[in-house]
Amino acid sequence: MKDLPDFGVMLETMRQRKPLIQCITNFVAMNTAANVVLAAGASPAMLHAQEEAGEFAKLCGAVTINIGTLSPLWVQGMIAAITAANAHNIPWVFDPVAHFASTFRRDAAQKLLALKPTIIRGNASEILTLAGFSARGQGADSGDDAGAAHHAAQKMAREHQCTVAVTGAYDLVTDGQTTLRIDGGSPLMPQVTALGCALTCLTGAFVAAHRTSALEASAAALAMYAVAGEQAALQAKGPASFQIDFIDALYALSPAQFQSQAKVQFYETV
Repeated sequence: MKDLPDFGVMLETMRQRKPLIQCITNFVAMNTAANVVLAAGASPAMLHAQEEAGEFAKLCGAVTINIGTLSPLWVQGMIAAITAANAHNIPWVFDPVAHFASTFRRDAAQKLLALKPTIIRGNASEILTLAGFSARGQGADSGDDAGAAHHAAQKMAREHQCTVAVTGAYDLVTDGQTTLRIDGGSPLMPQVTALGCALTCLTGAFVAAHRTSALEASAAALAMYAVAGEQAALQAKGPASFQIDFIDALYALSPAQFQSQAKVQFYETV
């Protein structure tokens, strides 16, 4: 990538195509994730049963997988959806929520990782441990910043031939060669449960509309979040009002505003 993409055009294209996104996410995140995807301009579908997940995935522009509230049946549904997506060249996004917290979660995460995600999106501690490094995460919360996970993200991107997005106070996204840094957002964002999970679904919306570059699609999703977070923080009184204002900000964000306010830069090229 020689130049940064036009994020306004990317947003306009995504909204015009209004891709259907299969969001296999957790109980905590379902409502928020659906509202975020709708507000941004895509169409969410929240279903995970093995009996229909694979069949439905064939109809979608992208599949997103979040292991926040796992069960054996959910894992079977995830695998069915991913298998169908892979068979039909449909991109899928993997969010390895707290994958290091138990043996069951570690095993499930490795099983899903082996199915070759298009994009992996997680906080710094999740990315570090998924890549085999030590980290300071506690449950779904990160104890590390994005910069600490940069080399781990590059390593994973190269080994798994995917794009890796690391989120935190600032975000990084890399394909193993090019890394972009995204700034913005608000300190209130970590105080609202499920916003990170919803970001995974929004990433699916952008990659569905821009399949030729998962790196650019990931950066667009992260940047849209960052801009909307800044806008929401201008009037929010606390976490509850921030969530409402944030969803409204996603909905109201124009392509021109997005392009002018997105804070994206090249972080490092190796």
